[in-house]
Amino acid sequence: MNQPVEHRYIDRTTGNMVHEHLVSDALIRALYSPALEKAPWLTRLASSRYVSSVLGYLNYDNMLSSRTTGMLRFLRESGIQLSEFVGSPSEYDTPRRIFERQIRYWNCRPTPSYAHAVLCPADARALIGSMEETSGLYLKQKFFSFPELLGEDSPWQHCFEGGDYAVFRLTPEKYHFTHSPVSGRVLDIYSVEGRYYSCNPNAAVQLLTPFSKNRRVVTVLDTNCPNGSAVGRVAMIEVVALMVGQIEQRYSECRYENPRSVEKGMFLRAGAPKALFRPGSSTVVLLFQPNRVRFANDLLENQRRGGVQSRFSVMLGQPMTETDVAVRSLLATPVEEEP
Repeated sequence: MNQPVEHRYIDRTTGNMVHEHLVSDALIRALYSPALEKAPWLTRLASSRYVSSVLGYLNYDNMLSSRTTGMLRFLRESGIQLSEFVGSPSEYDTPRRIFERQIRYWNCRPTPSYAHAVLCPADARALIGSMEETSGLYLKQKFFSFPELLGEDSPWQHCFEGGDYAVFRLTPEKYHFTHSPVSGRVLDIYSVEGRYYSCNPNAAVQLLTPFSKNRRVVTVLDTNCPNGSAVGRVAMIEVVALMVGQIEQRYSECRYENPRSVEKGMFLRAGAPKALFRPGSSTVVLLFQPNRVRFANDLLENQRRGGVQSRFSVMLGQPMTETDVAVRSLLATPVEEEP
Protein backbone atom coordinates (compact mmCIF):
# COMPACT_ATOMS: atom_id res chain seq x y z
CA MET A 1 0.00 0.00 0.00
CA ASN A 2 1.46 3.31 -1.06
CA GLN A 3 -0.91 5.34 1.06
CA PRO A 4 -1.95 4.15 4.51
CA VAL A 5 -5.52 2.89 4.68
CA GLU A 6 -7.54 3.83 7.73
CA HIS A 7 -8.28 0.91 10.02
CA ARG A 8 -11.72 0.70 11.57
CA TYR A 9 -13.39 -1.79 13.86
CA ILE A 10 -16.86 -2.20 15.35
CA ASP A 11 -17.62 -1.43 18.97
CA ARG A 12 -19.61 -4.41 20.25
CA THR A 13 -21.60 -2.40 22.78
CA THR A 14 -22.83 0.35 20.44
CA GLY A 15 -22.46 -1.27 17.01
CA ASN A 16 -20.65 1.85 15.81
CA MET A 17 -17.63 1.90 13.52
CA VAL A 18 -14.55 3.33 15.25
CA HIS A 19 -11.28 4.57 13.77
CA GLU A 20 -8.19 3.03 15.36
CA HIS A 21 -5.02 5.03 15.91
CA LEU A 22 -2.29 2.48 15.16
CA VAL A 23 0.74 3.21 17.34
CA SER A 24 4.02 3.67 15.39
CA ASP A 25 2.12 2.80 12.23
CA ALA A 26 4.47 4.46 9.72
CA LEU A 27 7.51 2.68 11.18
CA ILE A 28 5.79 -0.72 11.22
CA ARG A 29 4.51 -0.35 7.66
CA ALA A 30 8.05 0.51 6.57
CA LEU A 31 9.61 -2.44 8.42
CA TYR A 32 7.17 -4.94 6.94
CA SER A 33 6.92 -3.42 3.49
CA PRO A 34 7.53 -5.68 0.46
CA ALA A 35 10.15 -3.11 -0.55
CA LEU A 36 12.34 -4.42 2.29
CA GLU A 37 12.18 -8.07 1.24
CA LYS A 38 15.78 -7.69 0.02
CA ALA A 39 16.85 -6.51 3.48
CA PRO A 40 15.55 -9.29 5.77
CA TRP A 41 18.31 -8.51 8.27
CA LEU A 42 16.47 -5.30 9.16
CA THR A 43 13.26 -7.19 9.92
CA ARG A 44 15.19 -9.74 11.97
CA LEU A 45 16.84 -6.96 13.93
CA ALA A 46 13.53 -5.19 14.59
CA SER A 47 11.98 -8.44 15.84
CA SER A 48 14.85 -9.37 18.16
CA ARG A 49 14.55 -9.66 21.94
CA TYR A 50 17.08 -6.83 22.36
CA VAL A 51 15.23 -4.28 20.22
CA SER A 52 11.89 -5.28 21.73
CA SER A 53 13.30 -4.78 25.25
CA VAL A 54 14.78 -1.37 24.37
CA LEU A 55 11.54 -0.16 22.81
CA GLY A 56 9.59 -1.44 25.80
CA TYR A 57 11.85 0.46 28.17
CA LEU A 58 11.60 3.69 26.18
CA ASN A 59 7.83 3.54 25.90
CA TYR A 60 6.84 2.13 29.28
CA ASP A 61 9.58 2.63 31.89
CA ASN A 62 11.49 5.82 31.10
CA MET A 63 9.19 8.74 31.79
CA LEU A 64 11.16 11.24 29.70
CA SER A 65 11.37 9.04 26.64
CA SER A 66 7.77 7.87 26.94
CA ARG A 67 6.75 11.51 26.65
CA THR A 68 9.00 11.84 23.60
CA THR A 69 7.55 8.73 21.92
CA GLY A 70 4.04 9.90 22.73
CA MET A 71 3.13 6.72 24.65
CA LEU A 72 2.21 8.52 27.87
CA ARG A 73 0.00 10.97 25.97
CA PHE A 74 -1.54 8.14 23.98
CA LEU A 75 -2.48 6.24 27.14
CA ARG A 76 -3.96 9.35 28.74
CA GLU A 77 -6.06 10.07 25.63
CA SER A 78 -7.19 6.51 24.95
CA GLY A 79 -10.30 6.49 27.12
CA ILE A 80 -9.00 4.19 29.85
CA GLN A 81 -11.57 4.07 32.65
CA LEU A 82 -9.76 4.91 35.88
CA SER A 83 -12.88 3.96 37.84
CA GLU A 84 -12.25 0.29 36.90
CA PHE A 85 -8.80 0.16 38.51
CA VAL A 86 -8.10 -1.84 41.65
CA GLY A 87 -6.63 0.54 44.25
CA SER A 88 -6.08 4.27 43.91
CA PRO A 89 -5.59 5.75 40.41
CA SER A 90 -2.69 7.77 41.84
CA GLU A 91 -0.70 4.53 42.07
CA TYR A 92 -0.70 4.23 38.27
CA ASP A 93 1.83 6.94 37.51
CA THR A 94 3.88 5.30 34.72
CA PRO A 95 2.90 3.71 31.40
CA ARG A 96 4.02 0.29 32.67
CA ARG A 97 1.82 0.50 35.76
CA ILE A 98 -1.13 1.52 33.60
CA PHE A 99 -0.39 -1.32 31.21
CA GLU A 100 -0.14 -3.95 33.99
CA ARG A 101 -3.19 -2.68 35.89
CA GLN A 102 -5.67 -4.85 37.70
CA ILE A 103 -9.35 -4.03 37.30
CA ARG A 104 -12.49 -4.86 39.24
CA TYR A 105 -13.52 -7.33 36.56
CA TRP A 106 -16.06 -8.97 38.87
CA ASN A 107 -18.06 -5.74 38.59
CA CYS A 108 -17.13 -4.23 35.22
CA ARG A 109 -16.67 -7.39 33.08
CA PRO A 110 -19.69 -9.60 33.88
CA THR A 111 -19.98 -13.10 32.41
CA PRO A 112 -23.00 -14.42 30.46
CA SER A 113 -25.60 -16.33 32.44
CA TYR A 114 -25.33 -19.37 30.16
CA ALA A 115 -23.51 -22.11 32.10
CA HIS A 116 -21.37 -23.45 29.23
CA ALA A 117 -20.57 -20.16 27.52
CA VAL A 118 -17.12 -19.83 25.94
CA LEU A 119 -15.73 -16.46 26.98
CA CYS A 120 -13.50 -13.89 25.31
CA PRO A 121 -10.07 -14.25 26.95
CA ALA A 122 -9.08 -10.56 26.81
CA ASP A 123 -10.16 -6.99 26.21
CA ALA A 124 -9.27 -7.05 22.52
CA ARG A 125 -10.23 -6.71 18.86
CA ALA A 126 -11.52 -10.10 17.73
CA LEU A 127 -11.69 -12.05 14.46
CA ILE A 128 -13.06 -15.57 14.09
CA GLY A 129 -12.39 -18.22 11.49
CA SER A 130 -12.23 -21.86 10.50
CA MET A 131 -9.52 -24.21 9.29
CA GLU A 132 -12.14 -26.31 7.50
CA GLU A 133 -12.01 -25.59 3.76
CA THR A 134 -15.77 -25.92 3.24
CA SER A 135 -16.53 -23.37 5.96
CA GLY A 136 -17.63 -19.84 5.12
CA LEU A 137 -15.09 -18.68 7.71
CA TYR A 138 -12.15 -20.42 6.00
CA LEU A 139 -8.96 -18.33 5.72
CA LYS A 140 -5.96 -20.43 4.81
CA GLN A 141 -2.61 -19.49 6.39
CA LYS A 142 -3.45 -15.78 6.76
CA PHE A 143 -3.08 -15.14 10.49
CA PHE A 144 -1.00 -18.16 11.41
CA SER A 145 0.53 -21.25 9.91
CA PHE A 146 -1.08 -24.40 11.28
CA PRO A 147 0.36 -26.70 12.65
CA GLU A 148 3.41 -24.43 13.20
CA LEU A 149 1.31 -22.36 15.62
CA LEU A 150 1.28 -25.19 18.17
CA GLY A 151 4.98 -25.96 17.67
CA GLU A 152 6.56 -28.28 15.13
CA ASP A 153 6.78 -31.19 17.59
CA SER A 154 3.47 -30.63 19.37
CA PRO A 155 1.47 -33.81 20.01
CA TRP A 156 -1.76 -31.79 19.88
CA GLN A 157 -1.80 -30.88 16.19
CA HIS A 158 -4.21 -33.65 15.19
CA CYS A 159 -6.76 -32.51 17.80
CA PHE A 160 -7.48 -29.17 16.15
CA GLU A 161 -6.96 -29.87 12.44
CA GLY A 162 -10.01 -28.60 10.55
CA GLY A 163 -11.35 -26.87 13.66
CA ASP A 164 -12.30 -23.28 14.45
CA TYR A 165 -10.25 -20.42 15.81
CA ALA A 166 -10.55 -16.93 17.27
CA VAL A 167 -7.84 -14.25 17.23
CA PHE A 168 -7.77 -11.49 19.87
CA ARG A 169 -5.50 -8.50 19.18
CA LEU A 170 -4.66 -6.49 22.30
CA THR A 171 -3.68 -2.87 21.67
CA PRO A 172 -1.40 -0.92 24.06
CA GLU A 173 -4.18 0.79 26.00
CA LYS A 174 -5.99 -2.47 26.79
CA TYR A 175 -6.19 -4.29 30.10
CA HIS A 176 -3.45 -6.89 29.63
CA PHE A 177 -4.45 -9.76 31.86
CA THR A 178 -5.80 -12.79 30.01
CA HIS A 179 -8.62 -14.82 31.53
CA SER A 180 -9.49 -18.46 30.98
CA PRO A 181 -12.09 -18.74 28.18
CA VAL A 182 -13.43 -22.08 29.42
CA SER A 183 -13.60 -24.27 32.49
CA GLY A 184 -11.43 -27.32 32.16
CA ARG A 185 -8.40 -29.29 33.24
CA VAL A 186 -4.94 -28.44 31.93
CA LEU A 187 -3.66 -31.28 29.76
CA ASP A 188 -0.47 -29.50 28.75
CA ILE A 189 1.32 -26.15 28.93
CA TYR A 190 4.56 -25.32 27.16
CA SER A 191 6.49 -22.48 25.55
CA VAL A 192 7.49 -22.18 21.90
CA GLU A 193 10.51 -19.99 21.16
CA GLY A 194 10.26 -17.31 18.50
CA ARG A 195 10.68 -13.66 17.52
CA TYR A 196 9.00 -10.41 18.62
CA TYR A 197 7.22 -9.27 15.45
CA SER A 198 4.59 -6.56 15.64
CA CYS A 199 0.95 -7.66 15.58
CA ASN A 200 -0.12 -4.52 13.70
CA PRO A 201 -2.70 -5.47 11.00
CA ASN A 202 -0.11 -4.91 8.26
CA ALA A 203 2.38 -7.32 9.78
CA ALA A 204 -0.34 -9.83 10.65
CA VAL A 205 -1.38 -10.59 7.07
CA GLN A 206 1.09 -8.97 4.68
CA LEU A 207 4.26 -10.97 5.14
CA LEU A 208 4.75 -12.75 8.38
CA THR A 209 1.89 -14.77 9.91
CA PRO A 210 3.52 -13.57 13.18
CA PHE A 211 1.29 -15.52 15.56
CA SER A 212 3.09 -18.73 14.57
CA LYS A 213 6.53 -17.09 14.45
CA ASN A 214 6.55 -15.11 17.70
CA ARG A 215 7.43 -16.55 21.10
CA ARG A 216 4.30 -17.98 22.68
CA VAL A 217 2.82 -20.09 25.47
CA VAL A 218 0.42 -22.90 24.55
CA THR A 219 -2.13 -24.20 27.10
CA VAL A 220 -4.31 -27.18 26.16
CA LEU A 221 -7.48 -27.68 28.21
CA ASP A 222 -9.92 -30.59 28.43
CA THR A 223 -13.40 -29.19 29.03
CA ASN A 224 -15.16 -32.57 29.00
CA CYS A 225 -14.59 -33.08 32.70
CA PRO A 226 -16.66 -32.52 35.85
CA ASN A 227 -17.72 -28.83 35.97
CA GLY A 228 -16.11 -28.26 32.56
CA SER A 229 -17.49 -26.23 29.65
CA ALA A 230 -18.26 -29.32 27.54
CA VAL A 231 -16.72 -28.11 24.25
CA GLY A 232 -13.98 -30.70 23.89
CA ARG A 233 -10.34 -29.73 23.93
CA VAL A 234 -9.36 -26.07 23.64
CA ALA A 235 -5.91 -24.62 22.95
CA MET A 236 -5.12 -21.13 24.25
CA ILE A 237 -2.03 -19.60 22.65
CA GLU A 238 -0.69 -16.42 24.28
CA VAL A 239 1.60 -14.65 21.80
CA VAL A 240 4.20 -11.99 22.55
CA ALA A 241 4.69 -9.04 20.21
CA LEU A 242 6.94 -6.05 19.71
CA MET A 243 7.71 -4.56 23.17
CA VAL A 244 6.14 -7.56 24.94
CA GLY A 245 8.97 -9.50 26.52
CA GLN A 246 7.17 -11.75 28.97
CA ILE A 247 4.01 -13.78 29.52
CA GLU A 248 3.65 -14.31 33.25
CA GLN A 249 1.26 -17.06 34.32
CA ARG A 250 -0.80 -15.78 37.28
CA TYR A 251 -3.89 -17.93 37.68
CA SER A 252 -6.16 -16.76 40.53
CA GLU A 253 -9.28 -18.62 41.54
CA CYS A 254 -10.69 -15.56 43.33
CA ARG A 255 -10.04 -12.08 41.96
CA TYR A 256 -6.24 -11.62 41.91
CA GLU A 257 -5.62 -13.40 45.19
CA ASN A 258 -2.91 -16.06 45.63
CA PRO A 259 -1.73 -16.12 42.00
CA ARG A 260 0.08 -19.24 40.88
CA SER A 261 1.71 -20.63 37.78
CA VAL A 262 -0.44 -22.74 35.49
CA GLU A 263 0.59 -26.41 35.57
CA LYS A 264 -0.59 -29.72 34.14
CA GLY A 265 -3.53 -31.17 36.04
CA MET A 266 -4.84 -27.82 37.32
CA PHE A 267 -8.51 -26.99 36.89
CA LEU A 268 -9.07 -23.52 35.41
CA ARG A 269 -12.39 -21.80 35.92
CA ALA A 270 -13.89 -19.84 33.02
CA GLY A 271 -13.44 -16.11 33.51
CA ALA A 272 -10.67 -16.33 36.11
CA PRO A 273 -7.41 -14.40 35.54
CA LYS A 274 -4.79 -16.61 33.89
CA ALA A 275 -1.77 -14.58 32.76
CA LEU A 276 -0.29 -11.11 32.31
CA PHE A 277 1.45 -9.72 29.23
CA ARG A 278 4.39 -7.45 30.19
CA PRO A 279 4.07 -4.94 28.34
CA GLY A 280 3.10 -3.58 24.85
CA SER A 281 0.57 -5.04 22.45
CA SER A 282 0.02 -8.76 22.02
CA THR A 283 -2.35 -11.49 20.80
CA VAL A 284 -4.31 -14.48 22.04
CA VAL A 285 -5.38 -17.28 19.67
CA LEU A 286 -7.96 -19.89 20.65
CA LEU A 287 -8.27 -23.19 18.78
CA PHE A 288 -11.32 -25.45 18.97
CA GLN A 289 -11.90 -28.97 17.73
CA PRO A 290 -14.19 -29.35 14.68
CA ASN A 291 -17.92 -28.87 15.22
CA ARG A 292 -17.70 -28.10 18.94
CA VAL A 293 -18.55 -24.38 19.16
CA ARG A 294 -20.92 -21.91 17.52
CA PHE A 295 -19.63 -18.33 17.50
CA ALA A 296 -21.87 -15.49 18.71
CA ASN A 297 -24.11 -14.11 15.96
CA ASP A 298 -23.07 -10.49 16.44
CA LEU A 299 -19.39 -11.36 15.94
CA LEU A 300 -20.23 -13.17 12.69
CA GLU A 301 -22.40 -10.30 11.44
CA ASN A 302 -19.86 -7.63 12.36
CA GLN A 303 -17.00 -9.47 10.68
CA ARG A 304 -18.92 -9.74 7.39
CA ARG A 305 -20.34 -6.22 7.47
CA GLY A 306 -19.63 -4.30 4.30
CA GLY A 307 -18.61 -0.65 4.06
CA VAL A 308 -16.17 -0.76 6.98
CA GLN A 309 -12.68 0.42 6.05
CA SER A 310 -10.43 -2.25 7.53
CA ARG A 311 -6.87 -3.10 6.56
CA PHE A 312 -7.73 -6.77 6.92
CA SER A 313 -10.53 -6.33 4.36
CA VAL A 314 -8.28 -4.47 1.93
CA MET A 315 -5.39 -6.92 2.14
CA LEU A 316 -7.50 -10.10 2.17
CA GLY A 317 -9.93 -8.95 -0.52
CA GLN A 318 -13.11 -9.70 1.44
CA PRO A 319 -15.04 -8.17 4.37
CA MET A 320 -12.97 -8.83 7.49
CA THR A 321 -13.84 -6.44 10.30
CA GLU A 322 -12.76 -6.82 13.92
CA THR A 323 -15.14 -6.42 16.84
CA ASP A 324 -13.92 -4.74 20.01
CA VAL A 325 -14.86 -7.19 22.77
CA ALA A 326 -14.65 -7.22 26.55
CA VAL A 327 -12.87 -9.94 28.48
CA ARG A 328 -15.32 -12.52 29.89
CA SER A 329 -18.03 -11.58 27.36
CA LEU A 330 -19.67 -14.20 25.13
CA LEU A 331 -17.53 -15.69 22.36
CA ALA A 332 -19.35 -18.93 21.56
CA THR A 333 -21.69 -21.63 22.80
CA PRO A 334 -21.43 -25.42 22.46
CA VAL A 335 -22.81 -26.95 19.27
CA GLU A 336 -25.79 -29.11 20.12
CA GLU A 337 -24.93 -32.79 19.81
CA GLU A 338 -26.76 -34.80 17.17
CA PRO A 339 -29.57 -36.93 18.64
